[in-house]
Amino acid sequence: MSNSYTIGSLLLDRLHKLGLGHLFGIPGDYVLTLFKLIEESPIRHIGTTREDCAGFAADAYARIHGIGGACVTYCVGGLNMVNAIACAYAERSPVVLISGSPGLSERVNNPYLHHMVRDFSTQRDVFEKVTVASVILDDPHTAEREIDRALKALLQYKRPIYLEIPRDLVLAPVKAVSSDPPKEQVCQSDPAALKEAVAEVRGILSGSERPVILAGAEIHRFGLQDTLTDLVERMHVPIGTTLLGKSVIREDHPLNIGVYGGLVGREEILDFVENADCLLTLGTLLTDIEDVKAHSTLLAAGRTIHATPDAVAIKHHTYADVRFEDFIRALVASPLPSFPPRTLPPRDSVRFDQPGPEAAVTLRNVFGYLDGLLNDKTVVIADVGESLFAAADLRVRKSAEFLSPAYYTSMGFSVPAALGAGFADPTLRSLVIVGDGAFQMTGTELSTCICHGQAPIVVVLNNHGYSTEREILEGPFNDIHEWQYEKVCDLIGGGVGHRVATFGELVKALTTAIEDHKQVHVLNVFLDPGDRSTAMKRVAQRLAKRMAGQKT
Repeated sequence: MSNSYTIGSLLLDRLHKLGLGHLFGIPGDYVLTLFKLIEESPIRHIGTTREDCAGFAADAYARIHGIGGACVTYCVGGLNMVNAIACAYAERSPVVLISGSPGLSERVNNPYLHHMVRDFSTQRDVFEKVTVASVILDDPHTAEREIDRALKALLQYKRPIYLEIPRDLVLAPVKAVSSDPPKEQVCQSDPAALKEAVAEVRGILSGSERPVILAGAEIHRFGLQDTLTDLVERMHVPIGTTLLGKSVIREDHPLNIGVYGGLVGREEILDFVENADCLLTLGTLLTDIEDVKAHSTLLAAGRTIHATPDAVAIKHHTYADVRFEDFIRALVASPLPSFPPRTLPPRDSVRFDQPGPEAAVTLRNVFGYLDGLLNDKTVVIADVGESLFAAADLRVRKSAEFLSPAYYTSMGFSVPAALGAGFADPTLRSLVIVGDGAFQMTGTELSTCICHGQAPIVVVLNNHGYSTEREILEGPFNDIHEWQYEKVCDLIGGGVGHRVATFGELVKALTTAIEDHKQVHVLNVFLDPGDRSTAMKRVAQRLAKRMAGQKT
């Protein structure tokens, strides 16, 4: 029995049944009919100040909720989304991007229409490079199949998809075969290959004394946090996380040693991981930021297990027919060895001696004090630069409550991400840590937070420019114009601003902000431009060594 829809209503129905409750975006003439359908649907439209902000908000929403969505007009809206969607692709965040486009009837004789670039397929061609499926819904007879094909790719790969609808087809009737959205397949692994892979892991571990697990964000993207925790506790194996995977397992867990990263991690954590005699890297992107030295050493010795959604590799070969999720779950179900307790690296890296109230505020006392305020209802959202590097040492109290573009490192992510996080889980309070440069890019999205009654706490690290770039190469190009960030609340018509120059002012502002759950609070934290977190110093020193080695 067929079900009657239009192309637009079918798409929205599918998304709602997959759990999407909000769509972020900005209207335009090529997508207004679809926006009207959204208004009449159970999905709520959240208007943003910029299209890229809609993309970052949808990304954060997806990281917490499991699926996110954005809707924009053709080219001037869509192409403004490319960076945000690229970030979601690079870091595996399942975002659905919907775009309107000129109607088919308008395209006769290939006229020049407003917003068009080069030809009618240009926007789709661009997004084909940063999505796992890009579809133009230009035929009612194939619309259901194409929508479901794209959604299956979203579910399987946890990466963005692109759906474009010509405006004169939004209301085109569709006779759908099914009213149900596509589902993830429970198991696609070859049983014999999966059994062999797990047996090989068991064999490697049986000859090990100092195994270490290194986990990444893909564990969370595929909903395997609890499974990973079971594996860690059954084997009693220490676990570190990549910077992108920070908080994929609770950071107050007794076996969690903290963030490993060749550029960012503390020396004692790097040494601990690199002295392992077996390394299980699960759901990690082995990037230049992570720089896992132990991986190549142990690979040569045949003592590595590297599993991602793209491949499961054990020692020198790959199991092509073993799915990542099946592999992780099979490890938990397997009788793997358990290991005796070991001395772990200390976890007091953000502990500090509290100064007097008149002492100048510094990165160390800002993050030392913030660490003591975190609880399991706080989601920490860190922008890039010092905001990210210093936040690496914070101890997040609950799994998957740290958000940052730690691999793609796009400035301006954090404030719009707070908007998305607030809708994804309204029980969480967002603590945004953002540099002054990044805030100037997308800080206006706080007006959307105020519009919808959200109350993030925004800590602006005001060090008068781009501190990370200053560490690499100093120059006037790293300076930015000074804003009175605490007065942004007056501009956007809500919230409370605070000027923070001393430790006493920091304590007072944060105390006020935490007690007030109904308003946005913006802290303009004045820092010495030469102040550097210990994490930034580690990054600078290691980058200097790397660059010296390249010159040699």
